[in-house]
Amino acid sequence: MGKRIMFTGGSGKAGRHVVQYLVDQGHQVLNLDTKPLDNPKVRTLITDITDSGQVFNALSSYMGLHEFDASLRPQPVDAVVHFAAIPRIMITPDNEVFRVNALGTYNVIEAAVKLGIRKIVIASSETTYGLVFANEPRSPRYFPLDEDYDVDPMDSYALSKIVNEQTARAFALRSGFDIYALRIGNVIEPHEYDLFPKWFADPGFRKRIAWSYIDARDLGQIADLAVQKQGLGFQIFNAANDDTSSDLPTRELIERFYPGVPLKGDLGEYETLLSNRKAREVLGFSSRHSWRNYVRLD
Repeated sequence: MGKRIMFTGGSGKAGRHVVQYLVDQGHQVLNLDTKPLDNPKVRTLITDITDSGQVFNALSSYMGLHEFDASLRPQPVDAVVHFAAIPRIMITPDNEVFRVNALGTYNVIEAAVKLGIRKIVIASSETTYGLVFANEPRSPRYFPLDEDYDVDPMDSYALSKIVNEQTARAFALRSGFDIYALRIGNVIEPHEYDLFPKWFADPGFRKRIAWSYIDARDLGQIADLAVQKQGLGFQIFNAANDDTSSDLPTRELIERFYPGVPLKGDLGEYETLLSNRKAREVLGFSSRHSWRNYVRLD
């Protein structure tokens, strides 16, 4: 049975694919963004998430497509999926990255909780593990990176995501609602598989992200599963595909680029270093879009 979902940031790179996946599953989605989404099945309500009043109003708005619909009465919302953010460093000044991401997430979660929307899913990031935007390359304490890792980034973007996770945890404790944070790996759109041969030729290029990736459609699946899963309170889930984005075996990548980093448990031959085991075991995630389905190895 479809749900009514308020989605922030649905016009972005990851958001538009996740929105489409949710619509394809039969959900009704209203996109809250600063830019329209080109999707005839989804209306965009132009919303500034850093303005608490706008967020409260948006999350209590009519969700339909047209102002001439038979009824414009708002209906109860089942879930909020929050992806809106400045997506990385080096786009705006660091303090603006932090302000928009941390304040925006606080506003969205606060409004959802106070409006009684009991399921909230927020986008966190693989950058929280501290490798991606470190000043100089650094090694993790162990591989694979899992949700129990003591995250310790030094950049404003990842710091904002950690603050967002703690905000989510606080509101989950306060309300008893389900709030899940997805630590999303490097999002790959279907057309971007053309980039993989270039990455194979320079295997060190994606070292900072530990060669992780998540197909945008598989991210949609994880978001949908998170919306459907009930009763877990506050949770963090890595969102990554089963394998790395390299054609080299995982152990060879570690030996060449992260020598001496200990392994926590066994690893499959090409297994991701951003562990998706929790998403598989708890949410039932099953990766459907490996790069191996789209890239020819000559």
